[in-house]
Amino acid sequence: MVSLTDRLDAILGAKAARALDEVFGIRTVDDLLRHYPRKYSQGSSVRGEGDDPPEEGEHVTFVGEIEKADVRWTNRQPRREYLVITLKNRRPKVTATFFNAKFLKNGLVPGTRLMLSGEVGYFKGTMQLTHPAFLVLDSPTGRRIGTKSLKAIADAAGGQTGEFDMSAFERDFFPIYPASAKLQSWDIYACVRQVLAVLDPIPEPLPEAVVRERNLVSEDTALRAIHLAENERERERARQRLTFNEAVGLQWALVARRHGELAGSGPAAQKRAEALLDAMDARLPFELTAGQREVRAVIEEELAGTKPMHRLLQGEVGSGKTIVSVLAMAQMVDAGYQCALMAPTEVLAAQHAQSIRSVLGPLGMAGQLGGDERATRVALLTGSMTAAQKRQVRDEVASGAAGIVIGTHALLQDAVEFHRLGMVVVDEQHRFGVDQRDRLRAKAPEGLTPHLLVMTATPIPRTVALTVFGDLETSTLRELPRGRQAIATKTVFVSEKPRWLDRAWERVAEEAAQGRQAYVVASRIDETDTRSRDGGDIGHSGHEQNGPPPIPVVTLHEHLRHGPLSGLRLGLMHGRLPAEEKDAVMAAFRAGEIDVLVCTTVIEVGVDVPNATAMVVMDADRFGISQLHQLRGRVGRGEHPSLCLLATRLPQHSRVGERLEAVAGTLDGFALAELDLQERREGDVLGHSQSGRPITLRFLSLAEHLDVIVAARELCESVYATDPDDPGMAVLALPFTGTDRIDFLDKA
Repeated sequence: MVSLTDRLDAILGAKAARALDEVFGIRTVDDLLRHYPRKYSQGSSVRGEGDDPPEEGEHVTFVGEIEKADVRWTNRQPRREYLVITLKNRRPKVTATFFNAKFLKNGLVPGTRLMLSGEVGYFKGTMQLTHPAFLVLDSPTGRRIGTKSLKAIADAAGGQTGEFDMSAFERDFFPIYPASAKLQSWDIYACVRQVLAVLDPIPEPLPEAVVRERNLVSEDTALRAIHLAENERERERARQRLTFNEAVGLQWALVARRHGELAGSGPAAQKRAEALLDAMDARLPFELTAGQREVRAVIEEELAGTKPMHRLLQGEVGSGKTIVSVLAMAQMVDAGYQCALMAPTEVLAAQHAQSIRSVLGPLGMAGQLGGDERATRVALLTGSMTAAQKRQVRDEVASGAAGIVIGTHALLQDAVEFHRLGMVVVDEQHRFGVDQRDRLRAKAPEGLTPHLLVMTATPIPRTVALTVFGDLETSTLRELPRGRQAIATKTVFVSEKPRWLDRAWERVAEEAAQGRQAYVVASRIDETDTRSRDGGDIGHSGHEQNGPPPIPVVTLHEHLRHGPLSGLRLGLMHGRLPAEEKDAVMAAFRAGEIDVLVCTTVIEVGVDVPNATAMVVMDADRFGISQLHQLRGRVGRGEHPSLCLLATRLPQHSRVGERLEAVAGTLDGFALAELDLQERREGDVLGHSQSGRPITLRFLSLAEHLDVIVAARELCESVYATDPDDPGMAVLALPFTGTDRIDFLDKA
């Protein structure tokens, strides 16, 4: 009996199994059968003399006779012998090159009939296959040589006769597998055929009722058909089943994590009358929006329970997420717990500390002159602080004197100990991994699982919310607070209309003349910067290779200081500056001492300067859709109308130009998020596991399969409620729960 869990060495032999393991990490039957074909050869798999020429890169198979066989030598030292054969009666001409000519030149001679298979290239009208798989069918020398994989397939089809059987190759298609120079597609195909020939029927992991209701083929049928089915209809049915498998496996991993979190002991924080929360309500200088009140009520109820809250709060830039989180933290402080707010950058952490202290006023000054009797203390911890400053903050945290602790990754250090941590707030969740988040939560007292609130200003499409954030309950703030101004966005096509860029600098100067401020954003720091250290890879949507090189922020600052904006006070900020210098520049900008801040995406999230009313994004084609929307949100935060100009040197009617005009055409971040998802690969959305291995969905598409994902989620919730240890579901979830692979589900 052979099952999915069996190791391959017992079936394929040690040498073939070792190659699969070394190249792809494939060790078991299941691993091999989940190494799906990346495509299939189209039309007739064995090309005849009258067939249309294939496209470059297409995997093709020829059967023909060798007309000419030339032994040649490379020009470079040491000179190597190689063999070039030409097939007879082919238009265009077909050649194949082999570099181990010493062993092949006596077997591949004129008059030999053989099969060749590989990816085709073209040179001066000649079709070329370089070191293709081959099988000699008839030879004047009597030698029946060939690539091991093709010989194995023909031998197996020939049974006990010892003759090659070409029927194995007389198919409407061949699967083309992800392969390497060491392990080619034909090698993998031979292994798959060998395994499927002895594999017992595969058990059905899904409930039979679900298979019937969704009109799915069985697991056994799908895994065999995806490799060997003779027609496209059968392969399509297999893909439908395997798509649903991926959706269910992913959702089962998420539901298990979600309910596993709820099984812990959460810190119950009943709302207390006339304490910090009530006092904070009384001093709020504005009225909460309907959306804020609704989300607040949900969070209040969850914080009062013993199940740890596990909630994602998403909302447009300026929708008021931070104040909702502060109200939640006040409720926890009233119940005797501490709260930790982790931000991705020191600039954002410092701004959070400043804004929260401002909102609390005397309520954030416990132990200080003028502090309210109901007050707590707000502490800030960042990596750039002096040793003495860090020690003082750590003492406040360990003693419990600080009720609200704000910081960067510095909060994760072992030296940071909390007195009674009850809630963790993570701002801009996509900048952190699950490991970092859980390390912070682990600082709670033993047996206590802190409530968790993660926030993002990056609007999230529903499919992403159900997958990447699928272990979190989701709340959304769509309504902007009163007083927020509309932002007019225009695209500046510099190469086609250079005068428009001159006008952009004039508009910046006009804003400054009226006492307002502006940002000018560049995509990289200097000429040595090939990655945006402040905001991830340059060319977030894959456009870094197009167009002229981007203007570095250091060069741009000098150009503006001595040119178009020479009469204004300019500041420079980027991720390589020392923390003290960044803080000083940001403080000067907030204080109105700088007219124009020339910067990188270090200001992408959270920076709040209400007097900033204009932004120019240079080389806007280097940024992703959601990133541009985030940057735009730095203006329009005060009482004056605001302007955002997206400058690019690429053409208006290029794909990039159309993408920028889509951003300029709407302020709806959720609509832009859907567009962003369409443009990005699944891997860009799902990211990498903690080990650095990319997480791939082979069949499930976040852009196209919302209905499948919703159905899978409902099924998993239903099954988990009755049998949380369902073995079939656990099998489907293995690709997402094994070792570190679940980690990506929380990264966003």
